[in-house]
Order: sequence, then structure tokens, then C-alpha cells
Amino acid sequence: MIKLIKSTFYKEKETKKKLCAFIKKTEILSIGSECRKFEHSFAAYQGRKHCIFVNSGSSANLAIIQALLNLGKIKKGDPVGFSALTWSTNVMPLIQLGLTPVPIDCELDTLNVSSKTLQDALKKRKIKMLFLTNLLGFCDDIDEIARICRKNNILLIEDNCESLGTVYKGKKLGNFGLASTFSFYVGHHMSTIEGGAVLTNDTKLETMLQFVRAHGWDRNLTEDKQLKIRIKHNVNETFYNRYTFYDLGFNLRTTEIQGFIGNTQVPYLPEIIRKREKNFKRLAKSIYANTNKYYSIRYDHIDVVSNFAVPIICRSQTIRDELVKKCDGIVEIRPIVGGDMTKQPFYAKYVNGIKKVKKTNATIAHEQGLYFGNNPELTEKELKTLLSIFS
Repeated sequence: MIKLIKSTFYKEKETKKKLCAFIKKTEILSIGSECRKFEHSFAAYQGRKHCIFVNSGSSANLAIIQALLNLGKIKKGDPVGFSALTWSTNVMPLIQLGLTPVPIDCELDTLNVSSKTLQDALKKRKIKMLFLTNLLGFCDDIDEIARICRKNNILLIEDNCESLGTVYKGKKLGNFGLASTFSFYVGHHMSTIEGGAVLTNDTKLETMLQFVRAHGWDRNLTEDKQLKIRIKHNVNETFYNRYTFYDLGFNLRTTEIQGFIGNTQVPYLPEIIRKREKNFKRLAKSIYANTNKYYSIRYDHIDVVSNFAVPIICRSQTIRDELVKKCDGIVEIRPIVGGDMTKQPFYAKYVNGIKKVKKTNATIAHEQGLYFGNNPELTEKELKTLLSIFS
């Protein structure tokens, strides 16, 4: 079977050997120097000032929302737009932390929110923040989305967990908003097995994220920042300082194991992304030409397409069901991420006043879509098998 992924991380044998040697010689495996090293190297790769390493992409989403609440940039009850076609833990933190989720539809030819779908949503309801998912390595006109957000004083946060390495108009996705979240889950572009991060250029936000990641205490701050906050709150430096909690937080910390793996993987990112893009363009050129069966996915506006899965939106559920049968035992497939979030049981349970609307593009992707894996270790034989099934 052609699996979504073939290995736990890129160059697995070599990485495991290095990891074993690291574990044997390292005395402390809780968050420390390897994690800090990874934060610096990943921030440098992305072109951002600050990286806060956490234990998952979902935790990164939770952390950024809590940090914005702590800073007063948003408040409970505020309406927050989110991409309707996304993953559950993009919208769940909005509900869990008392915000009002506002779904925004996607375009079928990019699977992403566009300036048009955003403006259509804004005509019905104002929002304080937009939590935009860059889905499966794609984007729509995110530069125009960012302009609309600036014009309307809307905070723009990107969930870039599925688009690490994608470049649009010379700029990496994840760099268009105030902050962005990333996932290093084993099935994604770069694996630390479990792991995630929030990246930003905003120093106040970075400091708050350090509190949110670790119980609300200051242990991971620099010494000068620790001194300032301890003086501000009149904290006794010799007794209470390690157990003073300054703001609301969680335990979202990573381990040195995750940090070490991340440090071995960051240098491979250019190679990983190059191979994924080459695979995608070869497959997409043939598959998306089959417009009788599938909706075409547009990607010619993107400089570098970096995805870990190839999406297919069928013209009908019958066509999708036929593909599912053809893939049985041959190709591992999934729905389009988490599908239309408004169709999920948790959303119906916790969000009041859901209105029945005509079938949206997110619903079509939910009901008629699937994806298969695009990993950098696909063989020529496997690529030909995928083409024979889908094109």
C-alpha cells in the first residue's frame, strides 16, 4: 500500500542513530538548550524574529488564542472568523476560550479563503480577528486578505500547519499575519514526532507565549525580562520567584528529544520541500486536467507549492465513492483534512444559532473530496500507480 508517510522523519535510519547517541549522553531531557536551538534555527528558516516551540500544532493554536486574550488584543465574546474547511483544533480553541466562531467559506479552486469570501462574510458580520488556515500547501490571494484585515483593524493569524515552505509572491506563507502556527506532527512536512510552534515578530506577544506555554510562570524568559516582571509584581527572588504565576497558561512544553530531532530535520527542509513540489506538480498536471471528474485546483499563482497531500474534489459523491473503492488496499486516503467544521458534531453541540445555508464550497469539499499522501520518498513505481488510479 502507498502510505501517507513512509517514515517517522526524513532520513530515519541516520536520524535514529543520532537520537540514540544523544539520549545516552544527555542528563536532562525536559525543555532546554536543544529546544532553544531549534527555536532559533526554525525562526531563521521562516524569516521571523521569534519562535515558541510547543508540544503540537494544536497546542500552538490554543497558545496563540490564549496569549491574545491575556494581552487584551481580543476579549471573550468577540467574533472571530475562521476557515470553514480546516482541522478541528483550529476552531476548538475559539469555542473553549469563549470567543464566537464565524465560519468563512473557501474557494473550490484553491480550497482556501479568498478576499471575496472574506468580504462576503464581512457584509453579514464584523469580526475582530481572522484565524486563516493555509490549507494543504495552497493559498488564495492572501496578500489582499491581509490588506482587508489591516483596513478593518482585524487581527490576522495564520494556521500554517499544512503549508510549511509554500511561497506566494516571494513571501513564505506564515509571514502575512501578526503570528502563525506550525505543526511538526509525524505526518506533516517536517517531523519531531509530535510538536508545533508559534512564530511572530512581536516581542510582547512572544513574551506572553512563553508564559502561556509553561503554567504562566517566567522560567523560560531571559534574565532581564524575569527581573522586570519580578520587580513589577514585588516578587521575592530567593523563594517565590520559581513558583509565581503571572498570567493564564497551560503546560504545552516540549522535550529535548523533540528539540534534537527538529535540529536534525531543519537542514533537510529545502530538500524535502523540493521533492514534494516535484511530486505534486507531476501528479497535478495529469490529475487536475480530468475536469469531467474533478474540480480543478489552481496553483499557478504560487511560487513554491509545498504540501504533504494531494487533494481531489470530485464532481459528485458517486465519483468519490468509486475512487475510495479503487484505492482500497492500494493507496491510503483521507477526507479533505477535517472537512467542513460546521458539519462536525462538536460544532453543532457548542455553537448556538447555526443557520441552514445553501451548500457551500466547504461542504462540497467535505462530501466529495479526498486526499492521498505526497511524501518525499515516493518511488517512480508508486507515482505511476497514483497516476493510473486518479488520472
